[in-house]
Amino acid sequence: MGRRVASAGTPATVLLSKLGVPYRTLSYVHDPSAEHYGTEAAEKLAVDPAQVFKTLMVDVGTQLAVAVVPVNRTLNLKAMGAACGSKRAAMADRAAAERRTGYVIGGISPLGQRHRSPLVLDESALAFDAILVSGGRRGLEIELAPADLLRATDGTTAALASD
Repeated sequence: MGRRVASAGTPATVLLSKLGVPYRTLSYVHDPSAEHYGTEAAEKLAVDPAQVFKTLMVDVGTQLAVAVVPVNRTLNLKAMGAACGSKRAAMADRAAAERRTGYVIGGISPLGQRHRSPLVLDESALAFDAILVSGGRRGLEIELAPADLLRATDGTTAALASD
């Protein structure tokens, strides 16, 4: 994975370049009629869906948090709440998620968000040398090592996904 110059990049790529984190960008033509952005990315990039991760904003009671789970699995809200030390968790309101992150739904990256939120990465990511996460816009993915994502976001891992 080589570094990309992020002069015209997204906040996510700018952050990675600033931190000196190795990454690679992959892009595809987004279909506006696609209902599942992460699945679309996996299909168009011909990548195992278990290696492509979606970014979900979750209300854990006192704050919004970031859950990063494989696109072919579902977020277990109870597990996310527990990982954040909360008894409850619910998906964040769409508008609140966009305001908090500075990204639009379908393009929310776990990196370079307008306001930093606690991040929890599903532990399945650790089985891969590299995973893909949104690059900050629909049709752009970032490939990087899970450990680098955790370092760049001060994130933690937990078993968050269910089938």
